[in-house]
Amino acid sequence: MSQTYKAVGITLKSVPMGENDRLLTILTPEFGLKRLIAPDARKYRSKLGGRSGVFLLNELLITKGRSMDKINQAETLESYQGLSKNLGKLASAQYLAEIALHQGINEHPQEHLFALLTEHLRRLETLPTHQLTQIIAYLTHGIFHLLALEGIAPQVHHCCLTQESLIPDLINPNWHAGFSIIGGGIFNLSELQRLEAILPGGVLQNPPKLMKNHPNRYHHNHKKVSPNYTKINGQQLAILQLLSQPNLPIDQDNTIEDEENNLTHVSDWVFIERLLRQYAQYHLDFTIRSAPLIDSLTV
Repeated sequence: MSQTYKAVGITLKSVPMGENDRLLTILTPEFGLKRLIAPDARKYRSKLGGRSGVFLLNELLITKGRSMDKINQAETLESYQGLSKNLGKLASAQYLAEIALHQGINEHPQEHLFALLTEHLRRLETLPTHQLTQIIAYLTHGIFHLLALEGIAPQVHHCCLTQESLIPDLINPNWHAGFSIIGGGIFNLSELQRLEAILPGGVLQNPPKLMKNHPNRYHHNHKKVSPNYTKINGQQLAILQLLSQPNLPIDQDNTIEDEENNLTHVSDWVFIERLLRQYAQYHLDFTIRSAPLIDSLTV
């Protein structure tokens, strides 16, 4: 007698399998990542056909199989329809899904990853504007939170070298801080001479404890990334620090603001998204394939 069980999950990947089936990769809070067969999902009038699309949150009845489990029934709980109505939102959702897929673990409970991803997808979907700045901001916020969940978010409030607070100067256009992908976050440029005396070219070749405590899978050949740190201005550092908050502050005009400092310049958000992208790809050791689509929207 076949054994069945229930699960709630969001489909992050759907590919054809055989003549009529689909192979779904689903993130569930109970079992982590599940790869399930949706039998006959590609047949005309299939009951599972309309429930096997990406970004559908389904309640599933699953039958255990010898090699792979199969979906017996599916009831859609949430469809995130707003994502498909805007290319920027959809590309951002795919971007976050790629990171979640890389972080997901098969057959292991992942309540926090499931809750975090679905929350950020919901924020993207319900964003009451199609302004590119807002979409990139919400995408970048999601990236930072996924990195934080993994325990590898960059240090953005304290200098990686001195551990002293680093406060952005939003008035002086010549003020800059440094950001090191290898070193794990920001540092005070006043420490540059000391850094270069220890490390040729300003490369954090001996990362601080933040990096040493990471699992081995985050350590890679340093030749994979540029050996140079990146200079960031006050506005960009303010955005990085804003990302560590649970929510982005949105006013009545759908403007992103940090207290009295307006942080709505699209070029700064694009810059920080690409910086975090490089950071994520380096520390997670994979290429985000949805990123070029985001780039095409921000040219």
